[in-house]
Amino acid sequence: MSDGRLSVFKTYKLYVGGKFPRSESGRVYEVTDSKGNWLANAPQSSRKDARDAVVAARKAFGGWSGATAYNRGQILYRVAEMLEGRRDQFVREVAEAEGLSKSKAAAVVDAAVDRWVWYAGWTDKIAQIVGGANPVAGPFLNLSTPEPTGVVTVLAPQESSFLGLVSVLAPVIATGNTAVVVASARSPLPALSLGEVLATSDLPGGVVNILSGKTAEIAAPLASHQDVNGIDLTGADADLAKELEIAAADNLKRVRRPQPVDGDAEAGTDWSADPGTHRLTAFLETKTVWHPTGALGVSGSSY
Repeated sequence: MSDGRLSVFKTYKLYVGGKFPRSESGRVYEVTDSKGNWLANAPQSSRKDARDAVVAARKAFGGWSGATAYNRGQILYRVAEMLEGRRDQFVREVAEAEGLSKSKAAAVVDAAVDRWVWYAGWTDKIAQIVGGANPVAGPFLNLSTPEPTGVVTVLAPQESSFLGLVSVLAPVIATGNTAVVVASARSPLPALSLGEVLATSDLPGGVVNILSGKTAEIAAPLASHQDVNGIDLTGADADLAKELEIAAADNLKRVRRPQPVDGDAEAGTDWSADPGTHRLTAFLETKTVWHPTGALGVSGSSY
């Protein structure tokens, strides 16, 4: 028996600079489930929204990249805790977005939370994998250490609205970069809900900025933006990826091209497979410091 109560529909907003603005254009678009049923109105981001997200990401970069790797790992683990607490919500949203049964959607969400924890554990370990002391023939030594590239645009996978999203976003911020994420155009709701989780964790505002709307419209100004240092083209089709790569060359952005194992065009893509470390190293730069050595004692031995 109905009690005559009206449902409270959720208003989805962008996540930029730690806040939840509507698109400055005022535009929204309808998001439907796999059967075409209306789910919500999502903000349709504009070029101005994209520029605002870059400003927020740049402002947050100094503090985030300067934090200790251990501290970043703690914060990312806190995000995983928050995701676990809102598991039922994400199961429902993933099921609606991807046309999955509740049990399959639950498995996807669990895998996404585990993936987030996995990357949280890598924050203070990746330097041992890609850095170290180098053998040098001479009276000096050098040390190579990884450093984050900077502000990275991430085009999230179009088909995998949550597990794929986590798989491309978490490694970017785990290594000290800040991110501007363009959510799946067809299924943006899990990404926008992730913004709510990030806002209530210890992640500083601006480290992750999430935009929804037409991928090509948002990605174009980001690819050509002079203050964006890298771009992950996973969520772009072949034609769009080519256009964006050309635009990104203007300021020598680091570009991660869509890989065959990622390709959204391949319905059989398995985002639950072992991701390896290639995404962790995709947006890292190597800094090498040289140091002279001196003579010890009358024997002339050196160190």
